[in-house]
Amino acid sequence: MTATTHDTVAHSRSHAELTGLMGLMTGDEKHGPAATSTLDVLWVLYDRVLRVGPDRMTDPERDRFLLSKGHGPMAYYAVLAAKGFLPVDWLPGFGSFDSPLGHHPDRVLVPGAEIGSGSLGHGLPIAVGTALGLRAQGLDGPTVWVLIGDAELDEGSNHEAIAFAGPAGLERLHTVVVDNSSARHARPGGIAARFEAAGWSTATVDGRDQQALYTAFTAPHPGRPHAVVARVEPKSG
Repeated sequence: MTATTHDTVAHSRSHAELTGLMGLMTGDEKHGPAATSTLDVLWVLYDRVLRVGPDRMTDPERDRFLLSKGHGPMAYYAVLAAKGFLPVDWLPGFGSFDSPLGHHPDRVLVPGAEIGSGSLGHGLPIAVGTALGLRAQGLDGPTVWVLIGDAELDEGSNHEAIAFAGPAGLERLHTVVVDNSSARHARPGGIAARFEAAGWSTATVDGRDQQALYTAFTAPHPGRPHAVVARVEPKSG
């Protein structure tokens, strides 16, 4: 599905407006680097790839996007607002006591959020379960996407999920790893090699190059799950 036929086109704002939308969110717990590292990945997914929209949030045939990297969700909230899932006037209240937009997304409070997230290592195992559940229901149209950070690969739960998904042939499952060099433990051969060893299809691209991201996201991978490593500038501090 292209941007011109996207479900949320009537509500869409442009990519150029995202910085301004993020600027509406203030406070000491913004986790700005964690948020901005995901901005281009999120935009390409919601603008050009995912079959989702404000009118399809309960549609069984919708694609599922799971934000595992939920620690610092400003970019996620900005993109959801840009695409009409939530009102822009919610953004200035980010993180306040009575705001639905918490420092970690809450699926009960945030329209369009499939999971509550922020604790490292949970999203990919949930995505594996989601893909299995859709398969069991005979729903072979929806895709499942999960966005994780490179530091989450320090968690053993993710490696169990990676090891299971490849041999299980979960071709509707897609993982995007935003690599801002914040992981404590290096991996021989790089991040993609870990997925490849478990039978995944992989691509490693510049996480700021939106066309490269789109090409990697839409690459065919019959019979296998797909992982895209999106490299961005190293996290400072």
